[in-house]
Formats: sequence, C-alpha cells, structure tokens
Amino acid sequence: MTLRADRIRTVLTQNFSPAEILVQDDSHQHADHAGARPGGETHYSVQLVTPAFEGMSRVARSRAVHAALEAEFGAGLHALSLRLLTPAEATRQG
Repeated sequence: MTLRADRIRTVLTQNFSPAEILVQDDSHQHADHAGARPGGETHYSVQLVTPAFEGMSRVARSRAVHAALEAEFGAGLHALSLRLLTPAEATRQG
C-alpha cells in the first residue's frame, strides 16, 4: 500500500511539474480534531513551487491543487495547508 504522502507527491508532480515539492503528514498534530482518523494520513502541509502558477491568483492555485487531489479527498484526506508559489515568488521569499 502506498502512503498518501507519496500519492499526493506523485499526483502534484504529474499535474504541475514542480521545481520544488514538499509534502508533510501533519496528522499527529490533529489527533483530536475533526476529520482525524486512528491511522492518520488525514492532514497534510504542501509546498509547491511551479511555473504553472504564473498568472494564477492564490484562490485559483488552491482550487487547481484541490481538483488534482479530488480522489484523495474522496478517500479520507481531510485537510491541506498549502504554500503555492511560482519560482520567482519562492526566490523573493527565500
């Protein structure tokens, strides 16, 4: 069985050809929160740096990522914390 973090990374890589991608399982920090499950794999932080975000608003970027991960949300993914940047934005922010 593939870990959800690996599946998220694969889907986002296929859809956005990122210059940088970081996927972190934060489920342990949400153990008693809504959507938490005993096995974890429900809450994630994602940093995605890609030229595909050029000209897109923050809302459009978020919608695109959520759409790409629709199957994961249907299979138990509850929450994402997203940091979605273009390469130029990532450079400026260090």
